[in-house]
Amino acid sequence: MKFKVAIVGRPNVGKSTLFNRLVGKRLALVDDLPGVTRDRRDGEARIGDIKFIVIDTAGLEEAKGDKLEARMRAQTDLAIEEADLCLLMVDGRAGIVPLDQHFADVMRAQNKPVVLLVNKCEGKQGDDGFYDAFGLGLGEPIGISAEHGEGMSDIYEAIRPFSDAFDELSEEDEEYDPEKPLRMAIVGRPNVGKSTLVNALLGEDRMLTGPEAGITRDAISVELEWQGKKIKLFDTAGMRKRAKVNEKLERLSVADSLRAIRFAEVVVLMVDATSPLEKQDIQIADLVVREGRGLIIGVNKWDLIEDRDALLRLMRERLEIALPQVKGLPLVMFSSLTGRGIDRIMPKVIEIHEKWNARVSTAALNKWLARATERHPPPAVSGRRISIRYMTQVKSRPPTFALFSSRADALPESYQRYLVNSIREQFDIPAVPIRLFTRQRKNPFAKS
Repeated sequence: MKFKVAIVGRPNVGKSTLFNRLVGKRLALVDDLPGVTRDRRDGEARIGDIKFIVIDTAGLEEAKGDKLEARMRAQTDLAIEEADLCLLMVDGRAGIVPLDQHFADVMRAQNKPVVLLVNKCEGKQGDDGFYDAFGLGLGEPIGISAEHGEGMSDIYEAIRPFSDAFDELSEEDEEYDPEKPLRMAIVGRPNVGKSTLVNALLGEDRMLTGPEAGITRDAISVELEWQGKKIKLFDTAGMRKRAKVNEKLERLSVADSLRAIRFAEVVVLMVDATSPLEKQDIQIADLVVREGRGLIIGVNKWDLIEDRDALLRLMRERLEIALPQVKGLPLVMFSSLTGRGIDRIMPKVIEIHEKWNARVSTAALNKWLARATERHPPPAVSGRRISIRYMTQVKSRPPTFALFSSRADALPESYQRYLVNSIREQFDIPAVPIRLFTRQRKNPFAKS
């Protein structure tokens, strides 16, 4: 996934000329006649060391119905929704016209970052239009000449903060490929029935099992297929408290289990229903969440429990207190020995995997953000309010969001938790880790 930038503006302000300069080729037709560009076009762009996808769009016009202009406008709207950043371009020679003001209002309503470019500012011909552009209320404009290449360094400085945040958070992102096997690990304390569960899922005695603790020493991977979906399943060694791990072999086994967690996409943490959610179970669960994996709590030996409702309530309360960062963790009760309830595990694994790959469009995300901040505004810190500008999802696996605001470092953790929990509720993303990073743009008026 690459950083995407859309160039928007009314017709004939120089969007395609800038597009061609950014991609280094004459891909888009350029002419003095307005309305040459009708479809959106994208290309691989570069400014200095920043690489991104740039989208050229048709001129923004007020049009409705089934007219050609209305269909062109719909294509531009799609480009704006798809982009991570918009460059709104106006004509410095022509000055600011009512249509520029109208579309500046449209861009503000999108709750998406906008950099205002005043084109045709070579020499002093665009000075009046440049100063008038401050009245659009989109921050300090950048004077450029797309035809002559002037102002490219200023565009670089404006794009850099957004590109850096996107690249930093997307380093480990992978595009979801439904053809690839789903990587699933089964972890837990020794002797909770992990290998017995693997055998039950495979339908054969693939793993050595027995009443002795610690039979499994390596993280063993096996292939299985469930309803046409390929699964790569890792059976792991039991993980005891570090203080109790003395033998070198056991230390190596635990290290192997940790690697299996890091390579997995969904982890089933098996606990013993007769002694559920002990401190070691919680520590393993916390490790899985910190690694950003999808988590399911598998409660084995459920057939041995008499008061099941009471135990279920107790476990849910314990998880709410111990792991508040992952609301709605699924509990699957079963018996590896009898096989009862095992058929509920794989549907839940597939469901959590889909949540782990969840993506939310920037437009939907910022509509929610406007409502969330209106309902519960960020608190003032040291007597100064924090202005939240916009949010975008920079990666999935797990869902990761970047929030741009003023004084990002001062935004309280409690408010960040409020936003994360609200995202879970609004977009139905329970049980998987959600990461939120705060970023802020450099103040151009601050002393360096």
